[in-house]
Amino acid sequence: MPSITSEATFDLTGLSDPLRFCGHRDQNLNALEALIPVVLRLDGDRVHLSGDRGAVRRAEDVLGAMLAAARAGAQVTPDDVALAARAAGERGIPPTLATTARGREIRPKTDGQRALVASIDANTLSFALGPAGTGKTFLAIVMAVRALKARHVSRIILSRPAVEAGEKLGFLPGDLKEKVDPYLRPLYDALQELLEDATTQRYLERGTIEVAPLAYMRGRTLNDAFVILDEAQNATHEQLKMFLTRLGAGSKMVVTGDDTQIDLPRGLRSGLLEVERLFEGVDDVGIVRLGENDVVRHPLVGRIVAAYDRLAHEHLK
Repeated sequence: MPSITSEATFDLTGLSDPLRFCGHRDQNLNALEALIPVVLRLDGDRVHLSGDRGAVRRAEDVLGAMLAAARAGAQVTPDDVALAARAAGERGIPPTLATTARGREIRPKTDGQRALVASIDANTLSFALGPAGTGKTFLAIVMAVRALKARHVSRIILSRPAVEAGEKLGFLPGDLKEKVDPYLRPLYDALQELLEDATTQRYLERGTIEVAPLAYMRGRTLNDAFVILDEAQNATHEQLKMFLTRLGAGSKMVVTGDDTQIDLPRGLRSGLLEVERLFEGVDDVGIVRLGENDVVRHPLVGRIVAAYDRLAHEHLK
């Protein structure tokens, strides 16, 4: 129980849908109490706060961010509350980027994800570097679908190197399409979360959305497109250079990868390892590095990433 040295009342008057603010069974208020040592009591269109003076002020900042988001039509979640609590007094809850086919609102959930969205908005070319579970690929595809729907681009091109986990295409069954589809499956999965199945299929058939291995990019100029290269740690220096120089007029490009999970054969160096040295400070290029604090999958994933980071540092000693 927090020490009560200050009390305040937060006014919700005029909020048309309190559920957007409070969450199911007041889960957002409960989340805020778990993050900041205050006691909250909902009384009609008011929230009463009590606790240490500084904690009450922080909680009021978070409630303000929650209210602004709810009034803008967003469904506030406990993740949003946690993000707002970390940035109390600085920034509010970010606006909704998109809504999934099932109605779930998508917003950046961490500071690193905020930085990635800002980079994609501000730059023609953005690099998102970080471990599994940080949402870098999904957010890039969200931004691509958003740009397509807003008609900022006329097509989306998604690509991956067909090198992963020690498998070789020649040993996989089927024709070329059947061989490469397993490598591209995560990209299809992200699309299907954002779009109705029929819409995804129609876009793929028309070429509005193209999903292809990295090798298929050679010799092309990609105009008026939102282009994403995923798992770029498995692209060599030459392959990454080839891909980046495909950028055409009116296009935007995002490259994602985890430079701690390189699956290239021995003797080949990942082109992603050179990105920060090559492009740091280059105009119209953004580089965002995400870390374990940006992991948004199961909470255990963040701890797994941290454990492997500690092991890597031990080996460097």
